[in-house]
Parts: sequence; C-alpha cells; structure tokens
Amino acid sequence: MKKLERGSKKLINAWAFYDWANSVYPLVISTAVFPIYYSSMASSFANIEGKIVFLGALWNPTTLYDYTLAFSFLIVAFISPILSGIADYTGDKLKFLKRFCLLGSISVISLFFFKGESTLWIALLCTVFASIGFWGSIVFYNAYLPEVAYPEQQDVVSAKGFIYGYVGSVLLLIFSLVLVQKPQWFGITDPTFAPRITFALVGVWWFGFAQITYKRLPNNKHNQKSGKDYIWNGFLELKSVFKSLNSQSHLKYFLMAFFFLSVGVQTIILMAGIFGSEELGLPTFNLIFTILIVQIVAIFGAFLFSKLSHIIGNISTLKITLCIWGLVCLIAFILDKDQPNVDNYFYAMGIILGFVLGATQSLTRSTYSKLLPETQDHATYFSFYDVTEKIAIVLGMIVFGLLIAITGSMQYSVLALAGFFFMAFLCLFKLKRTKYVR
Repeated sequence: MKKLERGSKKLINAWAFYDWANSVYPLVISTAVFPIYYSSMASSFANIEGKIVFLGALWNPTTLYDYTLAFSFLIVAFISPILSGIADYTGDKLKFLKRFCLLGSISVISLFFFKGESTLWIALLCTVFASIGFWGSIVFYNAYLPEVAYPEQQDVVSAKGFIYGYVGSVLLLIFSLVLVQKPQWFGITDPTFAPRITFALVGVWWFGFAQITYKRLPNNKHNQKSGKDYIWNGFLELKSVFKSLNSQSHLKYFLMAFFFLSVGVQTIILMAGIFGSEELGLPTFNLIFTILIVQIVAIFGAFLFSKLSHIIGNISTLKITLCIWGLVCLIAFILDKDQPNVDNYFYAMGIILGFVLGATQSLTRSTYSKLLPETQDHATYFSFYDVTEKIAIVLGMIVFGLLIAITGSMQYSVLALAGFFFMAFLCLFKLKRTKYVR
C-alpha cells in the first residue's frame, strides 16, 4: 500500500478510526452494560450481608470490582513507560498497538463466559486484561498524533478521533440496550445471554475496526534497528526522556495541570453513575439515558472547542473547560434526592458535563502533542502522559472514598473535586505560550 504523508486526509482518518474501534470498551464495558450485569450477577450469589466469596475471603462486590480496576491501572502505569521506551528505540509502535488491542478485545470477548459464581474469576481476570489492553493501546495510539498531523492540525485531528469514538460507541450501546431490554425480539430466553452477547460484540467491533487503522499507520518511520540489547536500550530511551521532561518547564507545568484535571475528570466519569444511583436514587434507565446524553453532547463539545482553540488558543480554552467542570461539581453538591424533578437536574448536569468532556479529552491530548520537542520518542513521551492520568485516577478514587467514609455522603466528595480543577487552573497560568500553544 502507498505510504501516506503526514497531514494527509486518509492517514488522519485512519488514525482517528481507532477511536471508533476502541471507544465501545469504555462506554459499554466500563460504564454502561458490564457494571450493571456484574452487580446483578454478584447479588444473585451474595450472602444475606451482600458479600461474595473470592479467594477464600468475603468481599463487597463493588469494592472487589474497584480494586480489580485499580490493579489494572497500576500495571499499565508500571509497564507502559518501559514498553514505550522499547517501542521508540525499535520504531515498532504499531506492533505494540496491535498486541494490546488483541489482548483487550480477546479479554472482552471472554467476558461472555461469566455466568455465575463459579465463573467469577473469569470476570475479574478478564476485567484486568481488558483494561490493560485498552489503556496500553491508547499510549501507542496517542503517540501517533504528532506523526499523522502537523501541530496546526492537531486540535482538530484529536477532536475528530474523539468524535468518531463517541459516534461509534453510541451506535453500539443503543443496539446493546435494545438487545438487553428486548431479548425476546431476537428469540433469546436466557436472561444472561443478551448482555453476554454484547460483551462479545464489543470485542469483535474493537478488533475488527482496528484493522482499518493498522493498514494506514506508518511503522518504523525513522528506519530504526532493534539490535540485540533492545530492552536495555529501551530503558536508556526512557531515562533520556525523563531527563528531558525535567528540563522543560512547559511540559512539567502542563503535566501538573493534566494531573489535577484528570483527578477531577476521571473520578467524575467513574463515579457519576454510582452518584446518580446511590445519592440521588435514580433508576437504571435514567442513568443509562444520561450516559447517552453525555456521549451525544460530547460530539458537539469536542468539535466546537477545537474551533474555539484556534481563535483564543489552547490554554485559554482549557481554562474555560475547567471553570465549567467546577460548575458541574457545584451543581452536584447542591442536588438532593428529595428535590422535585431531581432527574431533570441530573440530565442538565449530564449535558454540561458532556459538553466539556469531549473538549477536555481532545484538547489535553493535542496540547501535550504540540508542546513536545522535535523528537522520535513520541511513545515514551506519551507514556508519561498516560502514567500521569493513571496515578490521578487512583488518587481521585482514594480521596472520593475517604470523604464518603468521613462524611457519609458523596456530595462533599464531589465538592472536593472542584479543588483539583482549581489547582489545574492555577498550573495553566504558569504555562508559557509557544509557537503552537497560546
């Protein structure tokens, strides 16, 4: 196949299409269908105290699931910088992208075999591997952004990826919900079969559409040779990039801002459904409907804020999104289940959240890409971006859970997240303007 030049429409579209392929995992598996299925399965074999047995110990099902995800994040945070250093030294980002995608998609498909207490180990093991596959592949996927688009294109290109992802994941989620809610339309009588089919569909969708990306992305663009000591040289590559980060204040301040921002954003994404269910007492249908609203609005948010960044600059645009995130926290804090029409307020909060979700995710990715120096070590640089996000997630979950334990309410936990957005806002003031970031 003819080699596509950087900035070409076909190359950009092929890169963005991996978002279409993989975004069904965070929406269908991490957010909407699997957590509900896992909860219903766990309740079917829990004891009278609501605990389940795993590895000879009693667990709260939600706590066990949260620990499982946290474990996967720690693994990714540990291995991604090392593997990224190797990928940059050998010039083989595409191989790593393919392998993580394969691991993730097979693991998601294997969730089909989780049917009860005897197969709980499958659910937890596959949850770990699916998470590693998804987040591991994202490191190498993001690292291609500087290679497929010129700096002046990267805001729009990054937004295009997220837009593709939101559209594709919404389409599969709608079909999955019809399958789960109306299984009789498809001749399905086993109540567990419909959701398990959706897990298999997610894996096939992810792996299948990823092939479009693989055909177009360049591999070993700089014609590097691996040699025998590629593992050791990968470590040296990692060490070199780490030193470079320390000497570049603009990258340090941006990663600090991204860290505080991610504590707030990722914790809200992970806990929004639980907040709506437990704190506001909303039924499952309302929660899933809100998730759909968020995804659809995020399409427009990613597009509009990418255009706004061309007018007022990335830094100013990110500051606006941080103010809106803070507003979301304040709205959540004052909401109460006894308020009339609390579900409508939750929908409104979802609309606001969706509007900045796509904008924040796409702009942080493109801004970091544009701040990078002239380098061949894109995967290694983006591995630090990824590790920053993973550590932020762990901190966010700890803070959120600790405040719930102290106050007995999620509202103060949500309010505390506004403080992290404020700290991110302050860090952005320290960020100096560059040729492409202003």
